[in-house]
Amino acid sequence: MVKMSVEQLAQLAVQARRRAYAPYSGFLVGAALLARSGQVYMGANIENAAFSPTNCAERTAFFTAVSQGERGFDAIAVAGWGEGEGGFAHPCGVCCQVMMEFCEPESFQIIVTDGAAIRTMLLKELLPFGFGPENLSG
Repeated sequence: MVKMSVEQLAQLAVQARRRAYAPYSGFLVGAALLARSGQVYMGANIENAAFSPTNCAERTAFFTAVSQGERGFDAIAVAGWGEGEGGFAHPCGVCCQVMMEFCEPESFQIIVTDGAAIRTMLLKELLPFGFGPENLSG
């Protein structure tokens, strides 16, 4: 990452977590998505009483960025739980699949933090057999 350090992006995810709406589970998650343009898009999970309309923080950040014209991304930081409360919150499979649509799995970084410790991995490590646009061409 050229424009922002892993630690800075992780701290933005912790800040985004404060905006989460999770009255049913109490599981607050924040995300900070770094676009190639250098812009950072924040997201928080938004729960719904019907559960299936619930949206993860990662997808909230991606959908916000894409709706504003971004199409290239370098990294996302995800903060779940609170410092010392339970560990790391890795993106779910649905969120990883959304990442496959817009990111290069060999280079897109996924950063997870509990507010203190940080882990970094690549999208291909979380979704090794993801289905992307290249799977549709023939």
